[in-house]
Amino acid sequence: MQVIETNTEGLKREFKVVISSGQLAEKVTHRLAEVGRSAKIPGFRPGKVPMGILRKKFGQSVMGEVIEAAVNDATDQTISERQLRPALQPKVEITAFAEGQDLEFTVALETLPEVALTDLGSLSLEKPVASVSEAVLDEALQGIVARQEKTEDAPKKYAAKANDVVVIDFLGKVGDVAFDGGKAEGYSLKLGSNSFIPGFEDQLIGAKAGDERLVNVTFPAEYGSAELAGKDAVFEVKVSLVKKPVPAVLDDAMAKEFGFDDIEAFKTAVKSEIEREYADLSRAHVKRKLLDGLADRHDFAVPQGMVELEFGAIWKQWEKDKAASRIDPADEGKSEAELQAEYRAIADRRVRLGLVLSEIGRQNKLSITQDDLNRAVMNEARRFPGQEHMVFQYFQRNADAMESLKAPIFEEKVIDFILEMAKVTEKTVTVEELRADPDAKPARDKGEGAAKPKKKAVKKKAASSTEE
Repeated sequence: MQVIETNTEGLKREFKVVISSGQLAEKVTHRLAEVGRSAKIPGFRPGKVPMGILRKKFGQSVMGEVIEAAVNDATDQTISERQLRPALQPKVEITAFAEGQDLEFTVALETLPEVALTDLGSLSLEKPVASVSEAVLDEALQGIVARQEKTEDAPKKYAAKANDVVVIDFLGKVGDVAFDGGKAEGYSLKLGSNSFIPGFEDQLIGAKAGDERLVNVTFPAEYGSAELAGKDAVFEVKVSLVKKPVPAVLDDAMAKEFGFDDIEAFKTAVKSEIEREYADLSRAHVKRKLLDGLADRHDFAVPQGMVELEFGAIWKQWEKDKAASRIDPADEGKSEAELQAEYRAIADRRVRLGLVLSEIGRQNKLSITQDDLNRAVMNEARRFPGQEHMVFQYFQRNADAMESLKAPIFEEKVIDFILEMAKVTEKTVTVEELRADPDAKPARDKGEGAAKPKKKAVKKKAASSTEE
């Protein structure tokens, strides 16, 4: 085998590889002999078929096998002997081959760059923290109480008030013609919930069980249905029942409904949940600062093939968002060329940060354990109460789904490692400051993280990890 290096520009490597016709012929003969040991050909016992007959019957297919194996083996050997680390799958192209002639092909690839890591201990990060005040806890508890509110049937002559529930049948018409979605029976509507067209609920204040009313409304100009947007409509409404709210009481009985011994245990659990939320928000802020710090301290060429893949994923999501009228306000008024340039810069940054995180993990021998994967599956299952077993089965039966968990797990382990090494100081902030979007500044770095920007949710591999 002859290997000639033809390109060493930057991270690019290209090779011309020649495998002699003699080597190929030897491999073909050896493979035909293997086939002959089990081939069943009339008139011959297995293992006794003449080579000429084997070559005539199987020669073409065996030659295809041999060429494929020879190209793969030669490519692997070329890369391993030079200790190259391909960024992506090498591009292989056969340039010359004819029976009895040498096989020539090219191998083109980009290598992963050498990443000179900064001293992680020199990173100084500020971590915003906030405590759970009594007012915040009380607000959370009152929200739970409000959601536990029940209703009771009101007397027949009772006139409905705001926050009461009316059970109604209704039929909506535009110009005396009923429209799709404008009819329901036995619908429970809480007055003041603003869940219906503006003005609808107000016209049912004072209604009693058995009343029939005509409710006149105008659909908003931005209403989802083009046939109804901006149109006047009349609803024929019959009230079958009025229900009065029965406020829930925050006491031991409610606590027991949630599985706690008493109200104090319940309050402690609610507070702990808020504290976990604050901790997640705090981590998001410090992670953003950490990634910004890493980006500022590392500047090296990245494989353009990886950048193109990242940019393609971002742009594909952008086009979906555009089709769904979910354009980022920051993108409005910009040409497609300007946007592509900005998003390509984001892709370049993401790839570079991913390589930095990957190198930190590699040098410090960080790895993903089965326990890590089990915890990740458990966390996914918790997102679907009552369907946990289906989530477990999904990951057990879907290797790709299980594989998709590894990149974010690895990234978070690397982030944890860096935070242990860096100088992290806590700064007490208000809850409003803690809840502020950590990606708001710089605006263009929105959502770069293990799970990509919220509006550009594209999954990544560990080597091209992104920011949160």
